[in-house]
Amino acid sequence: MTAPVFGIAGWKNAGKTTLTERLVAGFTLRGVRVATVKHSHHAAMAGGPETDSARHARAGAMATALVWPGGWMLDAEAMAGQEPDLPGVLARLPACDLVLVEGYKSAPHEKIELRRLGQPDRRPLAGHVPNVAAIAADHPVETALPVFALDDIDAIIAFIAQRTGLHMPPRKSP
Repeated sequence: MTAPVFGIAGWKNAGKTTLTERLVAGFTLRGVRVATVKHSHHAAMAGGPETDSARHARAGAMATALVWPGGWMLDAEAMAGQEPDLPGVLARLPACDLVLVEGYKSAPHEKIELRRLGQPDRRPLAGHVPNVAAIAADHPVETALPVFALDDIDAIIAFIAQRTGLHMPPRKSP
């Protein structure tokens, strides 16, 4: 069985990595095995302690993939070949319960859009990229989609679990 995939999308500096970290930690506390895929538009510093994929791993991701034009890595190990498409990356991940995908705005999986008042690019993605299922924001948003406060991690986790059909064990103590 293939793990469900859910995305975290937004413009640069919207807080995608921070939200992904918090979601990974929250799902992990509930006994969910999470893998992450991060798409970047520039080559990454492999294995650095502050890379986004390292942050995902510290939050509890059981596997992390980082993909950029010209290359990719899985769990800080550079992989041979050019940038694979998202299905190619997903096929290389180990068995898990959920895959959170950071970036890949135009990919067909469902995603939550991040919006911040202070981000440089405030154009909405909903209505312009496929399958935006909800919005997480630090300000009121008028939309027919569900809207969550950026810091309401429990509600966002419940929404993702419901949308993906993920069975969630009760939350464990940290």
